[in-house]
Amino acid sequence: MSHGFSMAKVNVLGGIDIEEQFKETYEANHKGAKFIHRNITQYHPEDLQEELNLKKVDDSLIFIGCSPCQYWSKINTNRHQSAYSNNLIYDFQRFIKYFHPGYVVVENVPGILKKQNNHTLLNFLDFLIFHGYKYRYDLISTDRFGVPQRRKRFLLIATRLNKDIPFPEEEVNEALKVENFIGQSNGFPVLSDGHYDESDPMNTTASLSEKNKRRLALTPHNGGTRSAWKDDPELQIPAYEGKDESFRNVYGRMFWNKPASTITTRFMAISCGRFAHPEEDRGLSLREGATLQTFPKDYKFIGNMGAIAKQIGNAVPPEMAKRIAFSITNSN
Repeated sequence: MSHGFSMAKVNVLGGIDIEEQFKETYEANHKGAKFIHRNITQYHPEDLQEELNLKKVDDSLIFIGCSPCQYWSKINTNRHQSAYSNNLIYDFQRFIKYFHPGYVVVENVPGILKKQNNHTLLNFLDFLIFHGYKYRYDLISTDRFGVPQRRKRFLLIATRLNKDIPFPEEEVNEALKVENFIGQSNGFPVLSDGHYDESDPMNTTASLSEKNKRRLALTPHNGGTRSAWKDDPELQIPAYEGKDESFRNVYGRMFWNKPASTITTRFMAISCGRFAHPEEDRGLSLREGATLQTFPKDYKFIGNMGAIAKQIGNAVPPEMAKRIAFSITNSN
């Protein structure tokens, strides 16, 4: 979000995150913005006011909340560990109530709308109305906002200013497909699995087991699936026996002529989705994942392979964030 808003010429003052390991990446790319390493549940609006020298009731102030979303995610596997994320939006409310910013933006997974008996969102909407905000929200797909990736997200924009609610316009762009973003024609080298290049660590790829190498060698290029080797008793995965229609994307190759599937924090692992290269026998590199998330090639990621993959997969695609920012700034 910070990078996308910066591309839209919004002055980004800072970001709050509990992950201290991402401080170097944030500060390397956002000169002048402050990385605030704090647990939001134990952080107070008065502290933020002092750290960033913020004013209350500032019409130009934008608050953005992208809290961890495991509780509402359809791929969540541990309800207990993720339950805390159900309440982080209430901590966000504390800051909105104190500062009364001109604009509020919330981005999250679609499940925030669907969870039965969960009144978190409804309570938040009531809170906005009570404090004089109008809002608009919708489920959007990133491939309608300049991102070569089918990634469904919940987006809410609210304002207390007396004007129409800004919202980015959708567009259909047939050019948003993998072949226009990665591959040799776009300056990406041919790589093997387990590749690491000190001159450009972002070209790192995950190592594959011998069995997974054999699986990929049999998987057809450009969209092939694990059904190509399902009848091989040595290669078939017991959990998927007789379940050809379940989890069809795992171990699959990306299509050149389609948007990528959702880039998650595990996009380097072919066992976690359709993350195999369209024709090379490997998973995606760090750089390829970042590019499909619309990060520019000069964006600096700092950390080990796992940390960088987490930063990339958890990010809001910058191109979409830029369009959200423009929808706000163009409404002024």
